[in-house]
Amino acid sequence: MLITVSRETGSLGREITDLLAMKLDLPVITRDLVMNQWFPEIADKHELHMLSESPRYFLNTSAEGITYAAYLENRLKAYAAQHSAIVFGLGAQMIFAGQPGVLHVKIMASPQIRNRRLMQSLHIGEKEAQRFLELTDRKHRRYIATLYERDWADPTLYHLMLNTDCISEEEGAEVLAFMARHLQLGTALPAPAADEDSVRQVVFKHPSEAEFATILDMHHIQWEYEPRTFPVQWDTEGNVTQAFAPDFYLPRFDTYIELTTMDQKYVSQKKKKVRMLQKLYPDININIVFKNDFYHLAERFGLRKGEDD
Repeated sequence: MLITVSRETGSLGREITDLLAMKLDLPVITRDLVMNQWFPEIADKHELHMLSESPRYFLNTSAEGITYAAYLENRLKAYAAQHSAIVFGLGAQMIFAGQPGVLHVKIMASPQIRNRRLMQSLHIGEKEAQRFLELTDRKHRRYIATLYERDWADPTLYHLMLNTDCISEEEGAEVLAFMARHLQLGTALPAPAADEDSVRQVVFKHPSEAEFATILDMHHIQWEYEPRTFPVQWDTEGNVTQAFAPDFYLPRFDTYIELTTMDQKYVSQKKKKVRMLQKLYPDININIVFKNDFYHLAERFGLRKGEDD
């Protein structure tokens, strides 16, 4: 399980994260931990100071031959591959964007509530609190914009945005704990691999698709048949005029497969659709299995060749 938490200053983000970590018994990876334990492995005192002050400095190349941003990303991914954790800040919503089994959360509150909380916690006046919020929000936004060219406030970066105007720290932590447990349950019980019975239950459009599914079953590779349709062209009013549904999706490899065993005059059309999909959806992995390659596999496993359309 991996949870990334982004927060606005004065939103109770750190307090809720600490409570969430206790409820789920998870470690929290923070900026302080990274600056005090990870970066000293490749950065001297001056470099650490610059990293703490300037987001742009993360783009500099370290003594290891990679940027500090790449070093941080590699360390976080290596840690997450072995451990469950909560990553607090650090642009983790970008580093782990689109990765299955990761919950991206942003904790927020209205400016009025945040301002009042800062006045109470820091014992400062209203103008000082407002100025403090402006500076910290700008710093958070600059970090994401500099390293990833995205807007930190973009709601599409998160699965859940938690407004703490009217909820307590305990309530906020309980909501996130519920979501995290639900996610863990869903990812801990993957769908079973398709077997011969499931192949027969699927209505394939071409015999070669059934044969390809059988090859996948022989290797115990889980598959889904045409699970998603991608719009690739729209008219001037925003209506979808052309869409593409790849033949198979392989969850283990997060990859879509398109077969091209039909009449070769259609192959160029499929290649064009694949190129359009890759351009419009750069995070989607898709591979084409060509006619000769497919039949080679079919013959290797003793399957009947499907007739061309």
